Amino acid sequence: MTHPTAAPGRIGSLSPRARLALAAVAGAAAALGLAPFDLWPLGLAGFAGVLLLAGVAPTPRRAALTAWVGATAYFGVALHWIVEPFLVDVARHGWMAPFALVFMAGGLALFWLGPGWIAARAVPDRPGLRVALLAGLVVLAEAARGVVLTGFPWAQPGHVLIGSPLLALSALAGPQGLTLIVMGVAAGIAAALLAGRRVLAGGLLAAPILAALLALAVVPEAPAPGPDAPVVRLVQPNAPQHLKWREDLIPVFFQRALDLTAAAPDGPAPALVLWPETTLPVLLERSDAARARIAEAAQGAQVLLGGQRFEGFRARNTSALLAPDGRIAQVYDKHHLVPFGEYMPGGTAAEALGLRGVAEVLAGGYSPGDGPALIALGGGLGTAFPMICYEAIFPGYIRQVDRPDWMAHLTNDAWFGSFSGPFQHLALARLRAAEQGLPVLRAANTGVSAVIDARGRVVAALPLNTAGQLDARLPPPLPPTVYARTGDWPVLLLAFLATGAALLAGRWRRPLRPKA
Repeated sequence: MTHPTAAPGRIGSLSPRARLALAAVAGAAAALGLAPFDLWPLGLAGFAGVLLLAGVAPTPRRAALTAWVGATAYFGVALHWIVEPFLVDVARHGWMAPFALVFMAGGLALFWLGPGWIAARAVPDRPGLRVALLAGLVVLAEAARGVVLTGFPWAQPGHVLIGSPLLALSALAGPQGLTLIVMGVAAGIAAALLAGRRVLAGGLLAAPILAALLALAVVPEAPAPGPDAPVVRLVQPNAPQHLKWREDLIPVFFQRALDLTAAAPDGPAPALVLWPETTLPVLLERSDAARARIAEAAQGAQVLLGGQRFEGFRARNTSALLAPDGRIAQVYDKHHLVPFGEYMPGGTAAEALGLRGVAEVLAGGYSPGDGPALIALGGGLGTAFPMICYEAIFPGYIRQVDRPDWMAHLTNDAWFGSFSGPFQHLALARLRAAEQGLPVLRAANTGVSAVIDARGRVVAALPLNTAGQLDARLPPPLPPTVYARTGDWPVLLLAFLATGAALLAGRWRRPLRPKA
């Protein structure tokens, strides 16, 4: 039986430290496929490198460690913005920033640790098959990452394709399908490199695969809104997070939002105005005077805004639809809250220890709402599916309601800094639009506020860290996509069957240990 390090030559002769160092470099390179870089070919190459290096590791333990190090580097670079919320109040939370990044990156990478061990244990002497098995297991592990411990499906491997023409394939296969494509192509590259000269012609294996995928991804642009489509105004007040709740500046930012709402650019008046998450400066139940001023500024338009309210003793992160007279017509409460941000896991025990969520504004943290809902707007605006901040990273909630006409994303990305975080969040909103065939209108406190059509294309946007308002006609929806009809199960079933076949082909057995 051939030892796994014999097949790839020089790669297999690397020392353990060199292998881990290269895995870290490959993982970091893969992260550059995400926004704001969008270097998706580099993302594919980086993942191929991680698979390749784990594929030649001599023992299951070393394979698992290699996969974990590569994934840790990937998540560390991709999610470095996670330190930003801790820097808003440096005196109170700043010391936690490096620990947050290390534990987040290393913790998420644990989802790759098991696949690395299983693949090496199941296929000890066939590196090419081991790489294929590892890729399939990672697809399943990444799907699990989206639901385990409330889920965190941010920076999944498939997200490197959001900035590519292959985004259109999400309408067929959804986000897990994009991950399957990424890991499949990466495994093909790695396997071709492992085969060396014997499959030199197949060394370009990824090229025909990518060409076929690109051909599938060539779809017509989303239809433009008609000349009588209602106009929606997005308001971006640009309130920096460290100043947003300062007592002397609260009225300043509120007045800025009112002025942007009332601005009268050339063109038709808006039928709806969108304000970002938590822009209302007072509790919703005490907002009579504030809502009267908003109604005056809106000049007959409905307003969908983000605020906070109490329901009994429960604090809610909420959005409210205001009628043209300022009356509260409908309320939606955020139901998927950010752990350690909007609430502390452990409830009263955490509160007794003095622990509070980083983004907690009301004492005791927020309580989740009842679940996904629709907002009926009328007047040609149809029905909207509201998403507050973090909720836009989850693809499945919209399947729990009747299909809406569009999606409204109210967010405060001031927490995410000014580099990669806001652009990755925008990219995920684009993915939601493309996979569902529905436009997304996004109002963000500091940006990026954007109008996204039903193919995931940004039609118009306001720059980051700029106060402004944006008027746009509401883009029309497309018919339900394949993914909107089926969800994730076809892709996950395919990944499960492929992984099972690779396991059977590998014949579960112990690997030979390298000689001393």
